[in-house]
Amino acid sequence: MYLAMLEQFLFWGGLLVFLISLAIYAGRTKDYKSLIEFWKPTMLMTKREFNVNRAGLTMMIGAVVIKIALFLIY
Repeated sequence: MYLAMLEQFLFWGGLLVFLISLAIYAGRTKDYKSLIEFWKPTMLMTKREFNVNRAGLTMMIGAVVIKIALFLIY
């Protein structure tokens, strides 16, 4: 029960943190094309933007790991 709630919190919270990092980047550079063409390595993030971005991705990956664990347990 608590793991399911934690999984939801990590996923949606991680997505929010990830989108905030992209908003910080877009606000600083006004480079909206790089946000749309995310498969091209054109984004030059500051250390803060990069750390926020990776924190969001790590939270979402943690949610996926919990989801897999819950699937295997039940």
